[in-house]
Amino acid sequence: MNADASSKKVRGLFAATLSILLWGVTFVCTKSLLKDFSPMEILFFRFVLAYFSLWIIHPVRMKVPVKDNLLFALAGLSGVTIYQFSENLATVFTTASNVSIIVSICPIFTAVIAQIFLKEKHVTLKFMLGFIIAISGITLVSINGLNTQNNGSFPKISLSNIKGDLLALLSAVSWGFYSLFVTLINRKKYDSLCATRRVFFFAVIFMVPLIISGNLFSGPTGTERNLFYYIAVNWDAAVNKARFTKPSSWINLVFLGFFASAVCFSLWNKACNYLGTVKATTGIYLIPVVTIVFAAIILGETITPLQLLGAGLAITGLFISTPKSEEKELSKESE
Repeated sequence: MNADASSKKVRGLFAATLSILLWGVTFVCTKSLLKDFSPMEILFFRFVLAYFSLWIIHPVRMKVPVKDNLLFALAGLSGVTIYQFSENLATVFTTASNVSIIVSICPIFTAVIAQIFLKEKHVTLKFMLGFIIAISGITLVSINGLNTQNNGSFPKISLSNIKGDLLALLSAVSWGFYSLFVTLINRKKYDSLCATRRVFFFAVIFMVPLIISGNLFSGPTGTERNLFYYIAVNWDAAVNKARFTKPSSWINLVFLGFFASAVCFSLWNKACNYLGTVKATTGIYLIPVVTIVFAAIILGETITPLQLLGAGLAITGLFISTPKSEEKELSKESE
């Protein structure tokens, strides 16, 4: 590996690590915002803020051939509209622990999709072994969280839990496709910030028809809420005044919109470019671990031996499953 390739690897690792650290906090922010906002409202306000933040940070226009806009549109649809909304909605129906563990399996979908569409060979016995070890560690972390929330007993499985788990699974699959489209975009050597901004633009465009349908067909605002309620945006002046005057609302939205979206998505695209999509995506195993740590710091939750064991297994699985072949590919591309 030459000096340039080594430098790219270091920058890629830094970008991926920072993204994972910030994304680990998003579960806490989203859970807090769900008290006053619907899942679609959080998504819409977050990415509108992210889009304009990127214009302020990097006010440069990017010329894109018409045919390439399809890639940006598909990335926005899969990586933002579907992934983020499914994850937000899943948190309504099931526990955050369940969502984090299911979403964390997205590296396996990324590897499979890359192998099918990009002809890359990642799904090896070693990769599967690392995946099983990492997911076992995350399972221990999640089981600990569930036992803590339920006074030491397992929570009852309900149709609502299953619905949330399936939505979380949809998030994991959609992230795999997002990683595919990001890889194809990175190959075209577009400016990272401009490319991320364009992805957000298409994501917000895809949200608009969903919001319109949600506002037209949403059910009552009481306990009986249909699906359209969760994709509606409340434009009532009194309601918005009450929730937007809360400092916590702005803190959480700015964190989600600017740091976790504008900054992190740009860094993540860089990480995928420098490290390779599958190698970078394996770091998502660590997001539930980061969530546990920040929950302890922010919410005062106790870190238990079971959590530490789970974190150790997750990190071990991460290193085992990281494909070595991508380091060779990076060296070849940099020569």
